[in-house]
Amino acid sequence: MSPLTHCPADTLVVLDFETTGLSPNQGDRAIEIGAVKLHRGEVVDRFSQLMNPGFRVSGFIESYTGITNGMLAGAPGCGEVMAAFADFIDGCNLVAHNASFDQRFLDAELAAIGRDYAGDFVCSMLLARRLYPDAPNHKLGSLVAYRGIRHDGVFHRALADAQMTADLWLAMLADLASGRDMTTPHFALLKKLSRTPKAQLTRVLASLD
Repeated sequence: MSPLTHCPADTLVVLDFETTGLSPNQGDRAIEIGAVKLHRGEVVDRFSQLMNPGFRVSGFIESYTGITNGMLAGAPGCGEVMAAFADFIDGCNLVAHNASFDQRFLDAELAAIGRDYAGDFVCSMLLARRLYPDAPNHKLGSLVAYRGIRHDGVFHRALADAQMTADLWLAMLADLASGRDMTTPHFALLKKLSRTPKAQLTRVLASLD
């Protein structure tokens, strides 16, 4: 994949999956995708869809997500939904909280229908660990509370989590730009910061001043 590293950091898609389990390699499938498309700090589009994985989900997943087998019974299949989602993210870089999880499912579901994407991922959780070392932890809900971001109290539904991640992302961009001679940090810089060892972070941030 060729990262779209010159795209501004606020022209991207923030996404979240709800799934039947933790690993597509163990046969788990996506059951919901939610995404928010940002352009210049504004939400310009959203994508939200349940998808039928082809088998019943466990009682634990029903309880954890609030997505029941009855809700999934009438939903389109994963292939149909993911084909539409591949079109939605075309040409965009991507953000997710704990991105390694969402990327595994995105890669697996798109591979199953012979689709791909050109964008690259940044993990908002890794970036938050660098920017907010004093947060009590770096779970999405904790960071939303730490930054005082308003939300409707819904967690573990894909669009709600994607919207909260988008709001957190914009807060991190504002905090990073504050007091520095920059407007919108570029995606490549944010990816670099998310992967910078903590011992080197002060030096890297100082170079931005």
